[in-house]
Amino acid sequence: MEKKWDGSTHTSAFQVPAWMIQFADQKQEFNKRPTKIGRRSLSRSISQSSTDSYSSAASYTDSSDDETSPRDKQQKNSKGSSDFCVKNIKQAEFGRREIEIAEQEMPALMALRKRAQGEKPLAGAKIVGCTHITAQTAVLMETLGALGAQCRWAACNIYSTLNEVAAALAESGFPVFAWKGESEDDFWWCIDRCVNVEGWQPNMILDDGGDLTHWIYKKYPNMFKKIKGIVEESVTGVHRLYQLSKAGKLCVPAMNVNDSVTKQKFDNLYCCRESILDGLKRTTDMMFGGKQVVVCGYGEVGKGCCAALKAMGSIVYVTEIDPICALQACMDGFRLVKLNEVIRQVDIVITCTGNKNVVTREHLDRMKNSCIVCNMGHSNTEIDVASLRTPELTWERVRSQVDHVIWPDGKRIVLLAEGRLLNLSCSTVPTFVLSITATTQALALIELYNAPEGRYKQDVYLLPKKMDEYVASLHLPTFDAHLTELTDEQAKYLGLNKNGPFKPNYYRY
Repeated sequence: MEKKWDGSTHTSAFQVPAWMIQFADQKQEFNKRPTKIGRRSLSRSISQSSTDSYSSAASYTDSSDDETSPRDKQQKNSKGSSDFCVKNIKQAEFGRREIEIAEQEMPALMALRKRAQGEKPLAGAKIVGCTHITAQTAVLMETLGALGAQCRWAACNIYSTLNEVAAALAESGFPVFAWKGESEDDFWWCIDRCVNVEGWQPNMILDDGGDLTHWIYKKYPNMFKKIKGIVEESVTGVHRLYQLSKAGKLCVPAMNVNDSVTKQKFDNLYCCRESILDGLKRTTDMMFGGKQVVVCGYGEVGKGCCAALKAMGSIVYVTEIDPICALQACMDGFRLVKLNEVIRQVDIVITCTGNKNVVTREHLDRMKNSCIVCNMGHSNTEIDVASLRTPELTWERVRSQVDHVIWPDGKRIVLLAEGRLLNLSCSTVPTFVLSITATTQALALIELYNAPEGRYKQDVYLLPKKMDEYVASLHLPTFDAHLTELTDEQAKYLGLNKNGPFKPNYYRY
């Protein structure tokens, strides 16, 4: 249930820290059938976690000069610590340069670090995290460290880790357990190495997908009860939190960052509007003009994907279950269809629903030759990839994260990232947008960690509106943007505080 922030001075309301107020001023063609050389039949099924989230097995990993599993290596950083597991610690210098570049496009997070590190609002916080490990995440982790927190980290996606960034973090003293191309067993091993540490009890969780929360809840129930707060970023993870809450099993307060305005509108909409094209171009070299595309789901992610593809000249169809989102799609000029109606004719199928089995084996069997299939939702359950692991189908690795799945009659589909998140698995996402999300996550951690007893009960909460507005305001100077200020008379007329919040919680942006 959504918790309202009433802006009063009551102890149950969010109170703006002094440091927050202080800064408020401021082509490849695929129609030709390939030769049969090098085809491999992969009939191994994909095992999944009990709740169908990001816990998937990898059939391939990227090629490397060193194929030794990081788990079998004995590595130490320059300080002699071996409390990490990355691909190659020697890549640290390269990763450090990537982190420094990312810092330039993350103004709010850097400002938060500068303004709040004197106060150390996270002193004593022991944060265990499970997110995409990218240069942008590294900036977030180092900000949390600067604010006083101890952090241990694993990856929420077996393909999205930047090995050089993980190495740079390990070199800096962060216990990081992640590398690109983990197996399913590796995935859970890394999470357990973050959590199961002698003499170290986490008191905060930062999760993206819910796997870390699920692991601690199932494997370490006593540890879970001592957690002070959970911050969850994805729709999949939030859904699992609400399930726990509804069943009366959520024994700690949790912050739903996914449904905050700054996450929904910027990370989900604007980020996907740019990264969908990047992911498709890098993997397929295709031209979008004139291509027929069906986008499954017209939430914020779907809206971003549709807008980008339409702008590139694609003919875009939309599938939806929600009549309100469906009407929005129609008003935006998209043809609303059922997937079965267009599956034989479309060139690209994109899922972004957060659901499971949106694209089934029946759909895959009916697709045209060289149809591209990919997923932009967090969970890997939207496309029934497991149904393709059968002896009669041949899998052919074309390039990193690109597979041809070939039927006995020669028809093939182009499957990207084995049905996992396309943009973070196959390309990158705009750093500036991630600055918005990361700042939101950091503020949510600070709020939950410092909240007096009784402010938050054992439930799932939305980010206070004032925090959303604060995060947005931190990014405006990048555009040399100047906010209009209410006069006293105008504020009184509207019944608002001149410093916000400016919209009620039920307002739809």
